[in-house]
Amino acid sequence: MSTDFSKQPGSATASSNGVAVHAVDLYRCYGEGDTAVNALRGVSLDVLTGHLTAVMGPSGSGKSTLMHILAGLDKPTSGSVEIDGTEITTLDDTALTRLRRKHVGFIFQFFNLLPMLTARENIVLPLEIAGEKVDPDWFNEVVTKVRLSKRLTHRPAELSGGQQQRVAIARALITRPTVLFADEPTGNLDSRTGGEILDLLHDSVETLGQTIVMVTHDARVATIADRVLFLGDGEIVKELPETTPEEIQKAIQEIGRK
Repeated sequence: MSTDFSKQPGSATASSNGVAVHAVDLYRCYGEGDTAVNALRGVSLDVLTGHLTAVMGPSGSGKSTLMHILAGLDKPTSGSVEIDGTEITTLDDTALTRLRRKHVGFIFQFFNLLPMLTARENIVLPLEIAGEKVDPDWFNEVVTKVRLSKRLTHRPAELSGGQQQRVAIARALITRPTVLFADEPTGNLDSRTGGEILDLLHDSVETLGQTIVMVTHDARVATIADRVLFLGDGEIVKELPETTPEEIQKAIQEIGRK
């Protein structure tokens, strides 16, 4: 059964004021006929500017599919997505690539750094690909924020896992994206290092005004979010404001029983 979030705070509305990403009635079907899989079933939501939104749900619930569609990495079977007021689902590949370069940052669980490049070169790579100059003041601010000033000449193999993820975060922030998507950003890190990365993400929202959408399966990780969306069978089935690990676990258990 579909859940209507149209009248709840932070849900999809016609207004784009204070909204970084606006999604309406997203469906995503893979395959055809008897083998068809409906990964999303009519999801609508707004991602509010300057907020951190966590997306949770059991394996196969559609959370990764949702993030990829919101980020323009995949197209919905039907429905629409706007980033910073621009409808992205109808753009051709060239225009979509241009929009992602300007408006979207991405942090991967396994860092996705180029091994032959130094930390500095990895960080500024998105700007170089886009043919843009590096703003030295912004670069220094980002590097200082992620505490990498003394590691810029090191290649990924010479960095710890936490340092590599900091490079990935700096690379995502350097273009000043409208929205930053984080896919299990602490999933490949130990708990202490993961906690440091969470502090960094939270700080980027608090001090830089960054908008973040984060997919996670970890209740502890989701507690840094301003709100938590729970997916089940391709639908948003529950939403919580900033909350505790216990409340998140309770919600996950309730979804699992349905």
